[in-house]
Amino acid sequence: MITTLDAIQAGVTLAALQRQSLLDALDNRVLLCHALQLNRIALITQSERALSEDEAQRFAALVQRRLDGEPIAYIVGQREFFGLPFEVGSAVLIPRPDTELLVELTLERLPPQGRALDMGTGSGAIAVAVAHSRPDADVTALDVSPEALAVARRNAAANNARVTFLHSDWYAAIHDAAPFDIIASNPPYIASGDHHLSEGDLRYEPQSALTDHADGLSALRTIIAGAPAHLRPQGWLLMEHGYDQAEQVRALLTAAGYAEVQSWRDLAGIERVTGGRLAA
Repeated sequence: MITTLDAIQAGVTLAALQRQSLLDALDNRVLLCHALQLNRIALITQSERALSEDEAQRFAALVQRRLDGEPIAYIVGQREFFGLPFEVGSAVLIPRPDTELLVELTLERLPPQGRALDMGTGSGAIAVAVAHSRPDADVTALDVSPEALAVARRNAAANNARVTFLHSDWYAAIHDAAPFDIIASNPPYIASGDHHLSEGDLRYEPQSALTDHADGLSALRTIIAGAPAHLRPQGWLLMEHGYDQAEQVRALLTAAGYAEVQSWRDLAGIERVTGGRLAA
């Protein structure tokens, strides 16, 4: 019976570790594969394999980190997004399935040989997914964090995606750049003091990438205000936002003169991305 960390010791079998675990079954399997450098099939075919002392200690240490609340993605150093593997760590947000909607909408609107800008790229998930799917596109990604940009560059290289990365506080580094067909962004949109910031995985993620330290809309306002100077006529601005912010973001876009303003729902039915088209 695996009811305490002390039960994870030399001699315990893979089958025993999977029959009863201190963790959720999926978390347990991911960490077991990571600790032993095995794939899921090997966990089945080698079910009677017994752990060595070193393997037991390594796995127990990973389990403890998860019990302490550390996200699985940070423990194993990787998360899949848009079918691609992404390195993640404490310098970047963990890419989430909800953001795949933003990538899909960007790809639908990006013309042949088009130019796309990802603002606040973090791990590079959006930019790399777009560039990987559309090798003909000219993709640029910005972030104010040098540490995040280092991660993003490694992710682009690992996924053979051609992306230009720039260190920039929003639009600062691209004032002379040619206009873009699409600007996409998943900016910090959690309001300061929101209880979610002290719960679950968010406790471990970079706070500056989660919250604007204001009302949750300040980064979105900055992006909306600056986009016309960097978009081609009829170009699209697409932004991810909080579960309850769609109406406010639509109002901001409409007030700024954008056309075809609308919101799109994620797989959970939540209005997750809002955008508009620059008037001609």
